[in-house]
Amino acid sequence: MLPAISSLTFSPLSLRFPKPNPFAFFSSPSKKLHLSNPKFLRINPSPSPPIFSIPSRQSHTETTRSSPPCGEVHVIVGPMFAGKTTSLLRRIQAESNSGRAVAVIKSNKDTRYGLDSIVTHDGVKLPCWALENLSSFRQKIGTVAYDQLDVIGIDEAQFFEDLYDFCREAADHDGKTVIVAGLDGDYLRRSFGSVLDIIPLANTVMKLTARCELCGERAFFTLRKTGEKQRELIGGADVYMPSQEVIAATPLHKAMEYETARRRRNSPGEEDRQRQLGVFLWRYLRDLQTQFQLAPFS
Repeated sequence: MLPAISSLTFSPLSLRFPKPNPFAFFSSPSKKLHLSNPKFLRINPSPSPPIFSIPSRQSHTETTRSSPPCGEVHVIVGPMFAGKTTSLLRRIQAESNSGRAVAVIKSNKDTRYGLDSIVTHDGVKLPCWALENLSSFRQKIGTVAYDQLDVIGIDEAQFFEDLYDFCREAADHDGKTVIVAGLDGDYLRRSFGSVLDIIPLANTVMKLTARCELCGERAFFTLRKTGEKQRELIGGADVYMPSQEVIAATPLHKAMEYETARRRRNSPGEEDRQRQLGVFLWRYLRDLQTQFQLAPFS
């Protein structure tokens, strides 16, 4: 006769099952990149990424619950000769000094001071990636190097048609800090490129001003000195100059006539200077007469 099932007893320690580890596929932690020069990453394309085991359903659910990285977009705009590149490089240098990995991009259309460097009008130079479009940056620098970047600087941003898509992807999806510098308007004071399109993405926007070469007032716009009509005409002080609002609204020869007339109105002529000198001398002699009790001057 078989014993009753109720008579069988089990010890709690007799049932031993292996404890699952749902995060075992992350057993190889990533190493922090140590560079001799952390300011700029010039790394060859990376090899194939490591292959991880397929995570369980539970671990996948827990992984996707983590919040996405939070990046930032900062925009620097203004006319030519306003110091946009200088401000960009100053921000990049500050980020690098704080230990963050940085890289700088510029358009390959700008070859005024060399193709592989960003150079300010004052001669400050910094290495950069000269690209035709921003979408090729990840491929150029390599996936591993891109993932380890913290800050991306973009100079002459008005020449990149894919500026909006790149900034949104880099900041919202990849968690990068993107610092953009470029012209907000062309020589006709019209929107230039996609710089104004990224304003809704920006955490901060800085509008710089220059000094008008004709009147010396604050200059918000760029005036073209030559007669070319194409929109993209790369040049320096031989082609462009900063100008104030009234001057920028007129052609160059009209602007010069306007400024000449303004200076004549605001500065006294020879007769006015002689009259002012006579009034000054008369008041000076009158004060001497009062002080020393002299006879009236005829």
